[in-house]
Amino acid sequence: MSVKKVAVIMGSDSDFPVVSAAVKRLKSFSIPVEVHVMSAHRTPQAASEFSSGAAANGFGVIIAAAGKAAHLAGVLAANTTLPVIGIPVKSTTLDGLDALLATVQMPSGIPVATVAIDGADNAAILAAQILALSDETLAVQLSELKQQMAEGVAQKDVAIQAKVQEL
Repeated sequence: MSVKKVAVIMGSDSDFPVVSAAVKRLKSFSIPVEVHVMSAHRTPQAASEFSSGAAANGFGVIIAAAGKAAHLAGVLAANTTLPVIGIPVKSTTLDGLDALLATVQMPSGIPVATVAIDGADNAAILAAQILALSDETLAVQLSELKQQMAEGVAQKDVAIQAKVQEL
């Protein structure tokens, strides 16, 4: 059984510096990823058609990144039963708070999981965790990532203890 693909959809090409972290993380897990620009407001039909056919086209999760009004994740979620993860993108107007609120305030029946403002890495990890429910290899990779993070914290603690001793 092959791992399902993850779609990373951004509302504007200016969101690419943010979503590139998700793409890198997904690739590090050998998860097939497709990246597209679609706008909830300028190309709503394309966004609707993409998400309507996503499951049939081999996708398992959709990640949607948008700033300002940030309706993209909701538009995609309205047209699919796949999990949709929203990444609110920081803008110059309200520092991303507008995008965060637009992404988390979905009506009943149209859920969107939402990560932190510019939280693309966590979006990719969450997508991997969803796919790992049916992929043991991916589950092992995620466990190894958690172990690496724990080891990194332990190393930092040792380094801090040495600094404290020098005081």
